Amino acid sequence: MSIVLVVNSGSSSFKYQLLDMASERVLATGLVERIGQPTGACRHTVRFPPGEPGEGAPAALDATYERELPIPDHFAGFAAMLEAFAQYGPSLDERPPVAVGHRVVHGGARFFEPTLITPLVEINIEELAVLAPLHNPANLAGIQAAKKAFPAVPHVAVFDTAFHQTLPPAAYTYAIDADLAAHHRIRRYGFHGTSHQFVSAAAAAFLGRPLSELRQIVFHLGNGASVTAVDGGRSVETSMGFTPLEGLVMGTRSGDVDPAALFQLGRRAGYTVDELDELLNKRSGLLGLSGHSDMRDVLAGREQGEAAATLAFDVYVHRLRAYAGAYIAQLGGVDVISFTAGVGENAAPVRAEAMATLGFAGVRIDPERNAAPGRGIRVISTDDSPVTVLVVPTDEELEIARQTLQVTGG
Repeated sequence: MSIVLVVNSGSSSFKYQLLDMASERVLATGLVERIGQPTGACRHTVRFPPGEPGEGAPAALDATYERELPIPDHFAGFAAMLEAFAQYGPSLDERPPVAVGHRVVHGGARFFEPTLITPLVEINIEELAVLAPLHNPANLAGIQAAKKAFPAVPHVAVFDTAFHQTLPPAAYTYAIDADLAAHHRIRRYGFHGTSHQFVSAAAAAFLGRPLSELRQIVFHLGNGASVTAVDGGRSVETSMGFTPLEGLVMGTRSGDVDPAALFQLGRRAGYTVDELDELLNKRSGLLGLSGHSDMRDVLAGREQGEAAATLAFDVYVHRLRAYAGAYIAQLGGVDVISFTAGVGENAAPVRAEAMATLGFAGVRIDPERNAAPGRGIRVISTDDSPVTVLVVPTDEELEIARQTLQVTGG
């Protein structure tokens, strides 16, 4: 058996996915949410392959079951998840997981690969919460609840930051007082590493070329957005930094801003540090520019001639082009550019405009290929384009499951 359970835990919810790694097929997915509120919710979806609908299930390829119940904490949430598996399947008695893989946002400079979770690792994850106070404590709560639910199997932490531990010092070092930076662990860490790693490897496999020979740029464009330069399978530059706030324009995050602008808001507008934090993380980006945090709404507004939506789109694309050009320079050229995540996979105008000025670097987009809807990996560049441009659906859960088996020897 090669069944792996993948858990992505937040402060008031967690997602899970059960995979059969022999075929890399998803058996079930779920979401437990509103943890700690008077009424929680559990949604459990069973995935059936074609021709195998399962007893009592509809003929569709999946069947989803929902219920509301009190979920005071993560331990109760995992109990609800186990009840869903027992009631709706697949049976964990018949197909028990051999390991549980956990997404952990911040590994600092300590974790550079998937790691078997021990008490010492848990202590380290807790200590690193100073770098990710909204994420690491929630990740740890999920780990502790999962270990109680599955005490007999190994648990593995897969860190968002780990893929970027190959950044050279010139890329991860900020030009501030060196002793102060070292004392407070201030450096670029990078995020979305699991996605960037999956996409860059998937692109190489799709093209039938060795990962070690490719210079790649991967745009992970979702509500959070980042871009990474991948040289021979190693992250050598990435846009997110000490936190996920740095870099590209995002749904509600500002991306790059002159720090002096914050001094001005503090001194002249009376903003506190916490208010500035909320401004840049929750009230900026596309939302701050246009009133829309979703790129679909921005595109619709742009089509209708909304000036604010048009400006938001232009600022977004301007930042994409700037980073693309910088990373082409850092890599000394590029062989493959990939777009992934919700915006990257679905917003053809974003891809077209982001690549429109990169003809000097050998990028030629085929308008029909780019505009055509599709599923799976697909080429959107022309046949004679020196640089191959791809749309690559990301699968962070599958990557976590793969890395979990890598650690456990499955």
